[in-house]
Amino acid sequence: MPAKPVAAAQWNEFVAASPFGDVLQCREWGEVKKPDWQPVPVALESGGQLAATALILKRHIPRTRRSIFYVPRGPILDWSQPDIARALTDRLRQVARSHGAILIKVDPAVPSGMLGVADTLRDLGFHPSPDASGGFGGTQPRCVMKLDIGASPDEVMAGFHNKWRYNIRLAERKGVVVQENCTRADLPIFHELYRVTAERDGFRGRPLAYFQKLWDALVEKDLAKLFITRLGEQPLSAAICFVLPPQCWYVYGASSNEHRNVMPNHAMQWAMMRWAKERGCTVYDFRGVADEGSGGTPQNDKADAKPDAKPDVKADGGDNHLQGLNRFKAGFGAQLVDYLGEWDLPLNPAWYWLWTTARPRIVAALKRRANS
Repeated sequence: MPAKPVAAAQWNEFVAASPFGDVLQCREWGEVKKPDWQPVPVALESGGQLAATALILKRHIPRTRRSIFYVPRGPILDWSQPDIARALTDRLRQVARSHGAILIKVDPAVPSGMLGVADTLRDLGFHPSPDASGGFGGTQPRCVMKLDIGASPDEVMAGFHNKWRYNIRLAERKGVVVQENCTRADLPIFHELYRVTAERDGFRGRPLAYFQKLWDALVEKDLAKLFITRLGEQPLSAAICFVLPPQCWYVYGASSNEHRNVMPNHAMQWAMMRWAKERGCTVYDFRGVADEGSGGTPQNDKADAKPDAKPDVKADGGDNHLQGLNRFKAGFGAQLVDYLGEWDLPLNPAWYWLWTTARPRIVAALKRRANS
């Protein structure tokens, strides 16, 4: 299977058509992650058609000639055909060597119960990543909640918990309005709500400049959209969702500490679902929830690598943050999906040990010393 240069539009069409597709594997995502990460797109064709794509994000290891390769929510291929997976892995190894990569980390949006995929990865030399831990299970959340929105709006809403339906109607009665015609000039409103959320929930947020870059790369290419809820002139909550029909992802969210009793987040979610349906989406992905079996909490030190570095929006009136997050999303009828998680292909054993074992120990020791 020869490697092939591919136009962005053709690349994105291939990603969208895959049941394992994700906006994080669109070419535009590489532009969002610059300059900390450099995009390295790799594609294979078979019979004149695309057979596999991998948007690699390359990160240089400071003061070395080494780097790491990360394929967020990818690669994209038919995992029922191991020959394609092997051909792509061989190509990734070649590219990695030319960039001095010490490992290739993959994170396909493949359910953990899909037969044969884990065996294929092991046969290719991958193993579960040792640093994919914490309540969300890795750089991207291992556990997500998905909702089928293919039915009519009335039928979709009928699947919500009755309290959630009541809250949506309550928000409307109380005068909550969802603004859908947001522009780039509205980003500071979103970011102020996001800053409040970060302070309240104890996570490290991203600067406004990051979201401005995201707007230019994704919103302008019709791959994302900003929503803001208001009560009169006062913004109450906001969210950015990504879209690549037939899927839509709720990625970033934020909410004010005020007027939470008028349920703006319920109204916002319902507005985003209706918009996704208008775009031709049949799946609405609420993104990350905590693995209730892990008992863990999100790892703040990975915030810079995550699209939604911490839980997006608290459930209105929720108590425990993680439990409230899960309960909020489940109330819409969404179903838990457990992915395979992150898998590493070590390319240099010594460097791999330094990166995954020695470096975390040194960082932890320095933190303990600073806090002592």
